[in-house]
Amino acid sequence: MAVGIVDTLMTAPGPAFSFRSVALSALLPTFVFSIGQGAIIPMIPVIASSFGANLAFAGFLGGLFMLGELLGDVPAGSLVARFGERVAMIGAAIVCLAGLAVCLVFPTTVGLAVGIVLSGLSTSVFALARHAFMTTYVPLQFRARALSTLGGTFRGGWAIGPFIAAALIHATGQTSAVFWVHVVACVLVIGILLVVPDPSAVASRRLGRAAAEKLEKTERAPVNVFTTIRDNRAVLGRMGAAAAIMSALRSSRTVILPLWAVAIGMADAQTAVVIGIAGAVDFALFYTSGQIMDRFGRLWSAIPALTGLGLSHIVLAFTSTEGLFIAIAITMALANGIGSGILMTVGADLAPREDPARFLAAWRFTTHAGEATAPLLISGITVVASLAAASLSLGVLGLVGSLLFARYLPRYVPRVPRLRD
Repeated sequence: MAVGIVDTLMTAPGPAFSFRSVALSALLPTFVFSIGQGAIIPMIPVIASSFGANLAFAGFLGGLFMLGELLGDVPAGSLVARFGERVAMIGAAIVCLAGLAVCLVFPTTVGLAVGIVLSGLSTSVFALARHAFMTTYVPLQFRARALSTLGGTFRGGWAIGPFIAAALIHATGQTSAVFWVHVVACVLVIGILLVVPDPSAVASRRLGRAAAEKLEKTERAPVNVFTTIRDNRAVLGRMGAAAAIMSALRSSRTVILPLWAVAIGMADAQTAVVIGIAGAVDFALFYTSGQIMDRFGRLWSAIPALTGLGLSHIVLAFTSTEGLFIAIAITMALANGIGSGILMTVGADLAPREDPARFLAAWRFTTHAGEATAPLLISGITVVASLAAASLSLGVLGLVGSLLFARYLPRYVPRVPRLRD
């Protein structure tokens, strides 16, 4: 097989790669945007409950963000390809502001639903632009650490956001006031994107003008997510299924923990603090995860992460005290932290050499399908049985996902570069 453009660029002579070269253009906007997300997403089920929704409906509303992400994956690849990263991300931030405005102007379950879906749509475009850029720009031997760092910026924002939310709730007495945190974050992101270097310019300096133009031409080709899924149905049906289950458990974690806090009577501000502490634990492990994947292989991150999330969900089903709830939240954070960047890294590993962005759009659609399904499962099982049954079911599903990773990951990603440093 001929060596593709991405592998050629990654091994071509040029300036030594430095994480600082991507910090402003790739990481800073993501970090700021994630602070806003971290403030509102864990609180959506709590806000829904304050609007009169029962546990099942609150779980459904909490899952609408993931549904918005899934729907956004369909046009995201084409939008980024047509307009470029900077314009697409600024547009995404504007759409997110519109969604937040709906939540603030119409403080009802309907307004919340519409606003959260718009926020999810914008997040899909925002995240795909970062993922594609890091995949093509970062040399292969640094890939897992770079993508884990990108995942760590999400986690860093999610660690800070809940503490800001808790302070705002305490100061105002209004849980819905947390939407203003994301409003400020989106405005700052737009300002940052207008000031910092365009990622395409960063790539041009790193790769050389001719190589960057060739790469840009490849990335700007039209993207059809469903055609790409059809063309890659074998790998997406196997590895994609395992990745979708991991996304489902991660999504479940962000919905079921706030619901459980409501069920056991924990105060809103206290819930935000607990989730913030868990986010800090999650964030602390992001670079460790990248080192594990680069040195020992992707499997050593995927299996512990998904197994830990699965077992934590199972134990949560039998939890009735605040102390044990906090312990489970921290345990879930540890498991999730060990898997920081795993789905982005595996997606980058599986992406065809000559056209990674197209495959990544399909990969993200597949994983987001699992992410969007989990809250619906929680809501449905809670209606039919109970919240505990929903947690138990998802825990068992997580263990099944671990088996899928153990079976297929060595087949599709058999080797990674072993580092000496």
